[in-house]
Amino acid sequence: MAKPRGTDGSLLTSLPWTLAALAFALAPHVQFLPMWITGAFIICAAWRYVIEQRRRPLPSTWFRALLALTCFVGVLATYSSVSGVGPGSALLAIMAALKLLETRKRRDQFVLLFISIFLVMSSLLREQYLWSLPYLVLAVLLIMTAWLRMSATEQESASRSFRTGGRLVLYALPLALAMWVFFPRIATPFWAVPIDTSSGTSGLSDTMSPGDISSLSLSDAVAFRVAFDATIPQPKDRYWRGLVLHRFNGRTWTGNEPMADRSARDNVAVIGDPVAYTITLEPTRQQWVFALDIPYTWSLPRTSMGRQYQLARVQPIDQRVAYDAVSYIQYRAGVELADMYHEWYLRLPEGSNPQTAELAQQMYAAAGSRAAYIESVLQKFHQEEYFYTLEPPALGRDPVDEFLFGTRQGFCEHYASAFTVMMRSAGIPARIVLGYQGGEMNPVGEYLIVRQSDAHAWTEVWIEGVGWYRVDPTAAVAPERIDAGMSAAMFDGAAAAWGLSAPSEFLHNLGLSWDAINAKWNDLVLGYGPENQNKLMEWLGMEDPDWRKMMLTLIGIVIGMVILISLLLTLRYRAPRSDRAAILYRTFVRKSGVLQTIGETPVAFAAKAHSGSMLDDDAIDAITTAYLAARYGIPDPQSLQQLELHVNQLP
Repeated sequence: MAKPRGTDGSLLTSLPWTLAALAFALAPHVQFLPMWITGAFIICAAWRYVIEQRRRPLPSTWFRALLALTCFVGVLATYSSVSGVGPGSALLAIMAALKLLETRKRRDQFVLLFISIFLVMSSLLREQYLWSLPYLVLAVLLIMTAWLRMSATEQESASRSFRTGGRLVLYALPLALAMWVFFPRIATPFWAVPIDTSSGTSGLSDTMSPGDISSLSLSDAVAFRVAFDATIPQPKDRYWRGLVLHRFNGRTWTGNEPMADRSARDNVAVIGDPVAYTITLEPTRQQWVFALDIPYTWSLPRTSMGRQYQLARVQPIDQRVAYDAVSYIQYRAGVELADMYHEWYLRLPEGSNPQTAELAQQMYAAAGSRAAYIESVLQKFHQEEYFYTLEPPALGRDPVDEFLFGTRQGFCEHYASAFTVMMRSAGIPARIVLGYQGGEMNPVGEYLIVRQSDAHAWTEVWIEGVGWYRVDPTAAVAPERIDAGMSAAMFDGAAAAWGLSAPSEFLHNLGLSWDAINAKWNDLVLGYGPENQNKLMEWLGMEDPDWRKMMLTLIGIVIGMVILISLLLTLRYRAPRSDRAAILYRTFVRKSGVLQTIGETPVAFAAKAHSGSMLDDDAIDAITTAYLAARYGIPDPQSLQQLELHVNQLP
């Protein structure tokens, strides 16, 4: 026998709430989902509502099966996978949309609301923003309201269902807080969930071509935040070392894969006082770890220093991490350079950028020494008409030649690349360092914000007896970029010539306040890991907290809270105390010898007592009349007195 496909309109009152809960749960995913999935959900939701409203039949099983297969293939084609947060969210969304087309009864709506809960929770796998907490509370409240509306009577208002859902959420809140505070934290998760691989990675890449960093400088996204323990370096000393590039094919610079070198730090001779700080690094999905040039100690696990004094982690940084570090602004590194490495840092593609090579050899011959030659190249950038801009013209086959002798407009990577090629052409070992320079102090949170707009490239040259020495050719062209930083330069008018426009200072300060709030959220909530949990437990008086003590504490607190909530609910919903009239009436029922059934009215019981009781009929009628008057009539002390008199006269 075929299943009925028609609808009877019984879900018309609760269906809009279910659709609203689904839409609210899907909202955070929309920006990450392909347009066709969002469109499919909207179409299915509208279609299902029209079906219920007009009592139309649901789509056939064959049609739904074909639609499900098509959507599955669409998700697979879009993401090239069905695992991970992106594909998983897409499958959940399309599952909810298609489930609407087979929803006949209230139990089907339960399934849809379960999917809503999964959609809400999966949105937290991408990022837990500050707005995630109010969104989570509102989403759960809306889902609970939709749940209650499915069983609500016609007389029950939506506002009452909403208040009931709110009370349920409040009852669960203490348990949720206890679980969050006391559940044992571990340093690494039980499992790893791959984040969307379809979206681009923000930040520096491991190659550099003309225009790469200038595109980053149009972004004010936060790269990392820095809290200094004491002295804060001057802007001109804030070089945040990332990765080093030494191979050049005539247009693009590349480097080596991250590789630990245990002797690298031994080749660094530190000078002056150390700078201690804590970095909170945003996810990059890369292995490079940024630190103030040059890092000497760091606390991030599974992180090591490479041959070129760059830090790298074994695993890509796919979630926000915080680590302590100590750096020295003054240092001498790599005083001794092996012949093999000396040759590395002199290599240039044969025949590439011939004009630059010729100019470099002429200038070096005229300068007479390496130090004088380096200074003469910097003076060339400073004195001649070279311009710093974020919108440089496109370059062709020999980009350095075209930049030095043609366009003369570029960003930091243009100047670093040209300077490094000129050094190598003159026989001076040189390489490019990618990282960030500067940063903006947030006076509200008292920490430094380093944005993607602070991405920077500079050059290191090797000088015999000195070692690797930083030279920033950008400082010769746009000194305000180095001395004040990108953010500060925006407000003194310098950035207008670079192609940047800044918001009003009021909006900028407002943004700093918001960032300070977000930073606190990251530190106190998202950064609540094993170390912070142990500190809290020690502050609460628990000595040497381990996972066993934490688990026993959690179990004890949860049991105590469940008992307390149960007592509160018992007190709230306890039966009302019997009044004097009810007590007297129960005495009458007991003396009558007749059993009163549940829900039986006094009048019905009186009729039954006339035939089954040994009491006088007049006494039964008098007691019934007095009880009705005392219990349900206008309040009158005489009615209660009459009832008590008649009951006391019973044998």
